[in-house]
Parts: sequence; C-alpha cells; structure tokens
Amino acid sequence: MNILSWISLLRCICSTFGAYLYINIVFLSKLNNMQTKELHIFVYEYSTIWDLPEADQQLVFAAREAVRRAYAPYSGFYVGAALLLANGEVVSGNNQENAAYPTGLCAERVALSYAHSQYPDVAVKILAVSASNANGIINEPVKPCGSCRQVMMETEVRGKQLIRIILDGKKKIQVFEGVSNLLPFAFKPE
Repeated sequence: MNILSWISLLRCICSTFGAYLYINIVFLSKLNNMQTKELHIFVYEYSTIWDLPEADQQLVFAAREAVRRAYAPYSGFYVGAALLLANGEVVSGNNQENAAYPTGLCAERVALSYAHSQYPDVAVKILAVSASNANGIINEPVKPCGSCRQVMMETEVRGKQLIRIILDGKKKIQVFEGVSNLLPFAFKPE
C-alpha cells in the first residue's frame, strides 16, 4: 500500500466516525533496515456541552468564565483555561498579551503555573480550554500551542496521572485522555 492509499484510508476513517475519532498514521519506509511504526491518536467528540458529564460541563463553564477576564487587546483572541485538581480545587487562568508579543502568556500555562505555585504536590485531573473572539465562542475547539502541550506533559508526569483535556468549541467539543494524544513525541524528564 503506498502513502496515498494510507492518506485515503486516514481520510475515510476521519470522516466515518463522528462521535469517536480514531486517527491512525502509519509511517512507511522502503529501506530494509528501517522498522514501520504506527501512531494512534484518540479523540472523543461531543456535539454540545450538554453531552459531556456534569463535572466536565462545570469545568468548561469555568474556562468560559476565565475567557471574560483575558487580556488580549492586540489579537482579540481571548482564551480561558480551568483545571480540576486531585484535591477538588478548581483553578483558572487566561491569556495575557503584551505589546512585546513573545512575553505574552497562554491561558493553559497561566492556570498550570498558578496551580503549581499554590498546590505544588497536587495532580491535575482535568484541563478545559475555551476561546472567543468578537463573534463569541469560536466554532472549532481551541488547540493548545506546542509550549503549552509540553508544559501539560510535564504536569502529567509530575502528577503521575493522565490529564483529561477538554477543548471547547461552538460546533463541537473534543476530549483527549492524556497529553500524549496531543503531543505524541514529547520531551519527558528521565
């Protein structure tokens, strides 16, 4: 099977499963000494917030509330994150932009940093992220940037448990069980 056949299979799988998306990416090589590896990414999709379990709904609402407090005068893209910690505490954060763009902070890292500073030995169980612009909540689920994904991975390793990640959007909500489904080749502490 050539690479175009695999891409066609991937497109077929992605369009077939609406509520449960299974992406299988296969890397092939014609070199005799190279092994074939597969990467599996699992995503659960929900049509509305009301399809989520109640605890997840409440966390998404907390993320949406954090969106309202974001400081994004330059991009107009407001992001909020809410964490449920293992001790039952809910911590939130939002993006904080700066005229010197690289010094701005993402909502996920603001919330995770606050959680680590206030509850250094408490694991993060669930992280919900929401975003809006001038038109309200964005249509597609907001995706964390690479830096946030790496910090999420470190948090998961530090807490010794997978983090459930909920990405909010107006048209659908995506849920990932573990950061590896967002960042499969992460740097991890040894």
